[in-house]
Amino acid sequence: MSLLGRAAVAMWWSIEPEMRAEFGDWHSHEHFPERLNIPGFLRGSRWASTLDTSGYFVLYELDAYETLTSTGYLDRLNAPTPWSTKMMPHHLGMVRSQCRVEASFGGGLANALATVRLSPDDRHRSALRERIVGTLAEIAPKPGLTGAHLLITQTPPTSAPTREQEIRGADGTADWVVLLSGYDSRIVQDTVQQLATDTLDGACDGSDIIVGRYELSFCMTAADVARS
Repeated sequence: MSLLGRAAVAMWWSIEPEMRAEFGDWHSHEHFPERLNIPGFLRGSRWASTLDTSGYFVLYELDAYETLTSTGYLDRLNAPTPWSTKMMPHHLGMVRSQCRVEASFGGGLANALATVRLSPDDRHRSALRERIVGTLAEIAPKPGLTGAHLLITQTPPTSAPTREQEIRGADGTADWVVLLSGYDSRIVQDTVQQLATDTLDGACDGSDIIVGRYELSFCMTAADVARS
């Protein structure tokens, strides 16, 4: 897939098995429409982990970085609905990153996705960025794949805990995020493993490279909300 806009919110969490059905209903019918009604929100997608039955990845694609500090967004974060207030405590192990889209290659929306979370050490950041961007540009058009992207977290400097965060508890943050999407899950899996080994290995100075694998559960765009 090709990312829409120049910013994104990337999130990982787990949901208890007994809450998954209600979570799917809430997230699809209330939460996504609410977010996609905010000016600057272009597309949201929810992905279920193929490695962990309770794991999810959610990506919101935004037109510009400034959307992250917009009144429309902050107002929603600080005024959760009753249903959201009920569901927020069940988002376990939340990692939430507010990102700039550093590079995005590809097109379309596919069913398989791999995420890579990493924290480069200062010595390697510039060289690693160049190496990752070059590699992603090469692999995005390969058979079985549809997109390859690099997100770099840049938390707004005035960011303060919102009401939703207070309900959930403290969120973790990813530093750099690589996304690979495709229509052949095996090729996505093999490619992300090769990327981690050939391009990223040795660049994080002791911190782990965390790889997740997902399948598409639901997607909604701002145009979908407008039509409904």
